[in-house]
Amino acid sequence: MYNTILLVRSFRKQDRKRLGYGALAASLLITLSFFTVFNPYLGSLPLLSFRLSTWDDQKLFVVNDSSSCLQMVKANMMVYSLFIFEDAEIIPINDGSSSQEAVARDAEMVRNNKKLINDDGSSRKTVNGTIIEDSLIVNDTGNSQEIATTADADAAAMDEKTELRCNIMGRSEFCEMKGDIRIDGNSSTAFIVSSETDILTAENTSWSIRPYARKEALGEKDFARKWSVKPVTSRLDIARCTRNHSVPAILFSAGGYSGNFFHAFTDIIIPLYSTARTFNREVQFLITDRKPWWIAKFKTLFEALSRYEIIDIDDRHDVHCFHSLTIGLKGRNNKELSIDSSTSPYSMKDFRKFLRSWYSLKKITAAKIRDGDKRKPRLLIIPRKRSRSFTNVGEIAQLAESLSYQVIVAEPGPDVSGFAKIINSCDVLMGVHGAGLTNIVFLPENAILIQVVPFGKVEWASRISFEDPAKDMNIRYLDYKIKVEESTLIQQYPADHEVLRDPSAIGKQGWVAFRSIYLDKQNVTLDVERFRPTLVRALQLLHQ
Repeated sequence: MYNTILLVRSFRKQDRKRLGYGALAASLLITLSFFTVFNPYLGSLPLLSFRLSTWDDQKLFVVNDSSSCLQMVKANMMVYSLFIFEDAEIIPINDGSSSQEAVARDAEMVRNNKKLINDDGSSRKTVNGTIIEDSLIVNDTGNSQEIATTADADAAAMDEKTELRCNIMGRSEFCEMKGDIRIDGNSSTAFIVSSETDILTAENTSWSIRPYARKEALGEKDFARKWSVKPVTSRLDIARCTRNHSVPAILFSAGGYSGNFFHAFTDIIIPLYSTARTFNREVQFLITDRKPWWIAKFKTLFEALSRYEIIDIDDRHDVHCFHSLTIGLKGRNNKELSIDSSTSPYSMKDFRKFLRSWYSLKKITAAKIRDGDKRKPRLLIIPRKRSRSFTNVGEIAQLAESLSYQVIVAEPGPDVSGFAKIINSCDVLMGVHGAGLTNIVFLPENAILIQVVPFGKVEWASRISFEDPAKDMNIRYLDYKIKVEESTLIQQYPADHEVLRDPSAIGKQGWVAFRSIYLDKQNVTLDVERFRPTLVRALQLLHQ
């Protein structure tokens, strides 16, 4: 002890001051090291961990922060992408963060093969979360020193993420939703249920959808049944499930113009293929405006796209519940008999291959005729029984046979599969503008369509209905525009009548007036000698 006292006394006053400063610096260094090492375990205050990204991408994020120091983190979140405006998205977000969330951020939480990804806030473009498919999903990673059990993590994973996306800007209106979905046929409403509410889930918020892919016609009375899509909270008195389903569902209308073969394909069958094909038949079809005869007519295609029996969703006795629903059909653009490649991974080439497979159509490519070849190309003539029919189909057939065609005259009927096989066996299809020409979807590759265009400025309808689609299907196209002398309208109106003299004037009276004359009252008597070069040209194409 004496030595120690002596040592202390030997320090001068200045030396003792320096020693004190050194001790203070060492204490600060130790404190800093402590916070650095233990910072991940200290937890973050919700107020301090909250960040809102400010990058400019024309998206508005509306955030409700419901964090609490006494709450466990919740995994169920409402995510909305409302494509109501062309240039803006509104994505409300519920932040259920909690300072008592345990180290479950280090565990993988999976439900239905979907991962909730935790973000520690290092990304500038997140709000304590991550953006998945343009939807921001919040999952706060604030931690306390309390350790969560496996059961707690599993319970959090069981809460589903609820999503709702509606598109009402295109030619086809549709909504896609995931979560607790209840479909009530009695009120024509699809409810999407969540345990929490936010700005866009007020009781008076809903979207009205007619699930038929021809928006310009949706204003017509009784065209297609109107359905409502309504977000609700679990606290509301909503319909209870009577039938639960484990596969996704697609709800669409068989109303509208579905009785017309052209509209059946362009408005329903092709968009349905585009919407459903990705599910690989594991999808439930829900039909509103059901027509039993129509469903029977296209039974092969429905069975090709879904392994489940179609449900009449207008039946008012059941409340059907799903975890995923698409109401309306996708993939529809401004072109007829076409698939919008910007919204669908499929093309018309894929669709035609699908038809060949399910209708067992054997002919893939049209005949290629060589000089000296004894094979005759097959020509199918659709005569039509009512309007725009050929009055001299026998003469047309004789002309074609004289040019070495094998001629078939046939009219489509309720047996789609049988007629598809006849069409597929042919190299050339010919007919007056009308729904029967929709059968080009069954023609082999490089086949030829000859469209006879009626008198009366019908070129525009002929082009958008069949000329443009034929080219997209790898079908070669020819047309023959008849003269007024080949129209039976000359037998109904005097030569100087406006109908014959100025079809444009009739067109200005509206579509109904135009259609009633030039499409409903007109038949065709083909001038076979004038038509001969068109058939010769088709032969030349088959030689190429």
